Amino acid sequence: MCGRFALNATPEEVEALFALLELEAFPPRYNIAPTQPILMVAAAPPRPAGSNLPDRQALLVRWGLLPSWVKDPKRFPLLINARSETAAEKNAFRAAMRHRRTLVPASGFYEWRRAGGKAVQAYWVRPRHGGVVAFAGLMETWLEPGGSELDTGAILTTAASADVAPVHDRMPVVIAPEYFARWLDCRGHAPADVADLLRPAEDGFFEAVPVSDRVNKVANTGPEVQQPVAEAARPAEAAQDEPPPPAAGQLRLL
Repeated sequence: MCGRFALNATPEEVEALFALLELEAFPPRYNIAPTQPILMVAAAPPRPAGSNLPDRQALLVRWGLLPSWVKDPKRFPLLINARSETAAEKNAFRAAMRHRRTLVPASGFYEWRRAGGKAVQAYWVRPRHGGVVAFAGLMETWLEPGGSELDTGAILTTAASADVAPVHDRMPVVIAPEYFARWLDCRGHAPADVADLLRPAEDGFFEAVPVSDRVNKVANTGPEVQQPVAEAARPAEAAQDEPPPPAAGQLRLL
């Protein structure tokens, strides 16, 4: 899954990668959490012939997708992720997969290695060579009872690559720049036409850097949450550090 991510890049870097004409200034965000606004890139409405305007637009949406048919969001689960393998068939994501596919600019994401049902180590998973990546996203506009509209979104996930698998079995889908146009073209490409893009990142693309549990708290929003730390011992490694059991017949002191 993807429960936290970051966008440390400058607006200029995002503009260049996604071919946006102009992007409002925004500060680096090191610990983006569910229900917070996130930046998404979507196909722009049809432009007049001969227009020089870009065919993509940047939007701010709430991270946590609400299908248009939801009556009471308080009784509906928070959909921050959608499994790419089944999204085209699921009632909550079917319409967005067909009509509102997006890209989510990111500098990387956070994941937690668990043991015994508890998170024992946080990781900052970033592109090995730096830069901005694009997660595959979905967007829905929910109509509030008062009549105002709320844009909401989710991040598509897939099986983990070899770089992420030791930490977690899922990861965000990454769309390469050469496939941006095809992914965003919901008029010309049905979900089946872009299913081949919903795959793990190539091995070696990401690196998982152990970080402290400061990232666990939404209030911690500074660059210190990405500061590398010594990795917590894995179960097999911890066992090697324990003293060997006493030999048969040896008296125990404790």
